[in-house]
Amino acid sequence: MNLLWDQANPQLRRVTLYEPGKPIEETARELGVDPDQVIKLASNENPLGPSPKAVAAMQGAIESAELYPDGGGFLLTTALATKLGCALDNIILGNGSNEIIEFLGHAFLKPGDDVLAFEHAFIAYKLIAALFGARTVEVAAHDFQPDVDALLNAITAKTKIIFIANPNNPTGALIPADKIDDFLARVPENMITVIDQAYLEFLEHPPDVLRHVHENRNVVVLRTFSKIYGLASLRVGYAIARPEIIEILRKTRQPFNVNGVGQTAALAALNDHEHVRKTKAMTDEGRSFLEAQLNAMNLRFVPSAGNFVCVHVGDGAEVFKRMLARKIIVRPLRGYNLPEWLRITVGTMEQNQKCIAALKEALI
Repeated sequence: MNLLWDQANPQLRRVTLYEPGKPIEETARELGVDPDQVIKLASNENPLGPSPKAVAAMQGAIESAELYPDGGGFLLTTALATKLGCALDNIILGNGSNEIIEFLGHAFLKPGDDVLAFEHAFIAYKLIAALFGARTVEVAAHDFQPDVDALLNAITAKTKIIFIANPNNPTGALIPADKIDDFLARVPENMITVIDQAYLEFLEHPPDVLRHVHENRNVVVLRTFSKIYGLASLRVGYAIARPEIIEILRKTRQPFNVNGVGQTAALAALNDHEHVRKTKAMTDEGRSFLEAQLNAMNLRFVPSAGNFVCVHVGDGAEVFKRMLARKIIVRPLRGYNLPEWLRITVGTMEQNQKCIAALKEALI
């Protein structure tokens, strides 16, 4: 076995596996209960489920499952280009936006390069960097608030890609539009800056970062159908960038990387404005409820712009286990160097109330 590792790429030794939220089915088996009794508030999924329009579209699409999908995703890409006011060659589809992060690694990273990100940022940035032998330089976020000036000061000749999640996962912190604009105006032109907007649709006034793409800057904007559209299981994401960047990223893409059912569902979900409106309204109400309850419990939390709240509970791993015993799955954050914190996804109001009740018991 050791001999086999000697033949493997050396950087793989320091790549840690991504730990997703604990599945409902696994928890139900361990507790000996019906899966319907388990509430999962761990993975920032949409508790209202998929877009109803997407469900209807999928039912028709599954009848053609024997056919390979459109490798270029023409219909979905065209709809996105129309919605966003850009050209087809500004867009690339991915098997979730995570795959596009991997495209960026293939395209722009080599051993010895640096990737910049804020501390407590989405862990996939660090994992992809390590996969390609690059180093991740984490810039401190004081009191969980990202400092773009500190990010600028951390840039060196080795820096190849800068990742900014806005809002940030798992903390929920949001960088205001004016600070994003100021950062992008001052970042060196040869840098690839990635703005990850997985939670864009939950914002009341989202920053307009697409204008920097239209200005032909080296900005890559990531978005997904996994969150507000409720299509996490289908793995459909996309990126918007200037044509030269998209052309390079397409060279790294495997054929048929986005499945046909997913493309059809995403196309339908894109126009399901009512589902988006209902989800956002539910999230706003639920997040306010959770934050008010946490405040009343004298628990420190990070004010969030996403569909989740990051809360300080003392021993995150232990409280996670106690919550699990009460059939509530939340997300411990040890992998983000936040062992005393949990991330709680906003659920339905009934789920939120049960979560708070369980948390009160778990902290006794």
